[in-house]
Amino acid sequence: MTPADLSRTVLHAVRRAVDEDALRAPVPARVRVERTRPGGSGDYACAVALQLAGPAALPALEVARILRERVAAEPGVGRVEITGPGFLSFTLDAPAESDRAVLAAVREQGLAYGHGDALRDGIHQFHHAREVRAAVTAQAVRRLLVAQGARVRVSCAEPSDPDWARLGVTVDAHGTPPTPLTEIRPVPAGATAGELLERLGPDAARWGLLRAAGHDRAALGPELLVQGEANPLFRVRYAHARARALTRGAAALGFTAEAAPYGESPAANAATAAYDPAARPLLDLLADHPGVLLAGARHRAPDRVARQLEAVAHAFFDFHDSCPPLPAGDEKPSAAHRARLAIAEAAGTVLAGGLSLLGIRAPEHL
Repeated sequence: MTPADLSRTVLHAVRRAVDEDALRAPVPARVRVERTRPGGSGDYACAVALQLAGPAALPALEVARILRERVAAEPGVGRVEITGPGFLSFTLDAPAESDRAVLAAVREQGLAYGHGDALRDGIHQFHHAREVRAAVTAQAVRRLLVAQGARVRVSCAEPSDPDWARLGVTVDAHGTPPTPLTEIRPVPAGATAGELLERLGPDAARWGLLRAAGHDRAALGPELLVQGEANPLFRVRYAHARARALTRGAAALGFTAEAAPYGESPAANAATAAYDPAARPLLDLLADHPGVLLAGARHRAPDRVARQLEAVAHAFFDFHDSCPPLPAGDEKPSAAHRARLAIAEAAGTVLAGGLSLLGIRAPEHL
C-alpha cells in the first residue's frame, strides 16, 4: 500500500462512517497522511480526526475510534493506533507488498510518477519582477502545480529578458496586473540570466536558482560545475546515469528487472533477500516521492523537490554499494539481482522525473 493508497483508504473510511450515520460531518476533499516522525508510532500518521472533531461536534478521540475500526479492516493495514489528542497511526501489513506496489507504480507511470489531480480545482495567478530567480522559480512552481492538475497563469512586471527562454522560462502576460496577484519573490540572484548562462550553463544555473529556499540566497558559484560527489547536482545526475547504465549492463548479461520485483513464489521471494535493510531508505524515499511533489506544489517550494532528489541519490548509492544489482565475476543473474535492478531503475526514473519538473536535463551518460 502506497501513501496515496492509504490516504484514499482513510478517506473511504470517513465516507463509510458518514454514510452509516456514525459520523455527522462533511467529507473532506482529501485526507493527508505523513510518514511518522522519529520516535512516533507506526509507519504513517494522520490528523483527520482532529480535523473532523469540530464539524462532528465530537471529541477528536471519539472520531478517531470511529475511524479506526473501519480503517483497520482494510487490506494492507496491519494495525491502527490512536495517539495523542486523536492522531491515527498506521502500521502497514506486509511491507514487501507495499514495496511491490510502489515499484509497479513507478514502472507504470514513468516520469509522471507522483503527478496527480489533487489540485485539479485550483486556478493560480502568479506575478513576479523582471529578475531571473523570480522568473525561474515561477516557472518551476507552474510545472509543479500543473503536474497536480492545477491551472496556472504567470505574469511579469516588465517585458521578459530575452535570455530567459534559454532557461525554459515563459511568461503569459506583462505589465502591472489590474488586481493584486500572488507574488513570487525569492531573494534576488544578483546576476542576470545572460551572466548565469555564460558562467554555468542552463542546467547548473536552474539548479542553483532553485535549490535554496526562496528566503535564502542562492549559491551560484563555480562549485555547481564540479564533477564530483561534493556537488549535489552532479551526484543526482550521476545517480540517474548510473541507474540507466545498470539497465544496459543487465541487458548485456541477458536479464531484465522483474516487473514485480520478487521471485516466483513467497518462499523464493524471501530467499532472494533482495530487500536487504540497505534498500529500506531508498524504498521509503520512492514511496514518499508523490507526497513531496504535492507539498512542493502546495507551498510553491521547488527547493523541496531538489532536496528530495539529493536524498534519493544518496540512498541509491548506499543501496547500490551494499546490494549490487549486477552479478560479479562468474556469478549468475539471480532473482535477487532482478529485484535489485527493479529498485535501481525506479530510483533512476524518480530522479529523471524530478529533474524534469525543475527544468533540468537528466543525461543517460556522464
